[in-house]
Amino acid sequence: MKRIAVFTSGGDAPGMNACIRAVVRGAVYHGLEVFGIRRGYSGMINGDIFQMSSHSVSNIVQRGGTILKSARSKEFMTPEGRAKAYDQLQKFGIEGLVAIGGNGTFTGATLFYDEYGIPTVGAPGTIDNDLYGTDYTIGFDTAVNTALEAIDKIRDTADSHDRIFFIEVMGRDSGYIAIQSGIAGGAELVMVPEVLTPISEVVETLKSGWSRQKASSIIVVAEGEEEGNATEISEKIRQQVESDIDMRVTTLGHIQRGGIPTAYDRILASRLGLGALEGLMSGEKNVMAGIVNNELVYTPFKDTIRLPKPINEDLLRMVKILSV
Repeated sequence: MKRIAVFTSGGDAPGMNACIRAVVRGAVYHGLEVFGIRRGYSGMINGDIFQMSSHSVSNIVQRGGTILKSARSKEFMTPEGRAKAYDQLQKFGIEGLVAIGGNGTFTGATLFYDEYGIPTVGAPGTIDNDLYGTDYTIGFDTAVNTALEAIDKIRDTADSHDRIFFIEVMGRDSGYIAIQSGIAGGAELVMVPEVLTPISEVVETLKSGWSRQKASSIIVVAEGEEEGNATEISEKIRQQVESDIDMRVTTLGHIQRGGIPTAYDRILASRLGLGALEGLMSGEKNVMAGIVNNELVYTPFKDTIRLPKPINEDLLRMVKILSV
């Protein structure tokens, strides 16, 4: 293999640039030509491809977002779109890909290999930490710390005004951000998609706190919670408690995706980027590079896409115990 390309796809995540840097400099070190593809599969279809060098990735390790931009491509999910993408790769002589993204990215890469035989090794780039085959994904640690900083600040206001705050964090199908930021932020309750938390249980927890003269509370809600979003949950609870209880809702939204990546995310992204590149060089294909128990492992895309990543039961147990 002489020529490879790297791209980012799906939602951006802090640390993606560190991962790109590791792929590019690793390729240069190993004597490969390396290309960047802007805007993911969309850029692949449109031929937005350029050669990169060690200098191309100077001074980016500390930057959030992705210098290669990111996009979701409906066209790539059609046979015609993938045919166009293959033609563009052929023009540049690209023989293998490093894809930084999540489930959608890896699904596209699997289809592409089945049809055209272009091998891809993935690096898990998503703040949700919802990919099977790695303990942590690129961007997760930064997102948790961003959420935690907000929770700490909201806690001051909640305490000053004796308020209940419902704080909604990202996590459509995964409660990892909610559970970790909730534990670190001392939340009274954390609501996640993986475990049904009835409204009656939330009310019981709040009333138990009031019986102990607890005047303020923080409830962290993952956006994919089955009972609804934070606003809907607060309204359901308002109907079951005293009308003069002061409740507020804060949705953190996309601030969790941006910002300077933490040291942990920079190191993780660098390990995964280099691991993905060297896996591709050694003949790996249709796999995701991950870190499990501090060891580099490769997990087939089909498992990463198909298998769920459950939340650690000890974390759920901690929330219950520490909120007493």
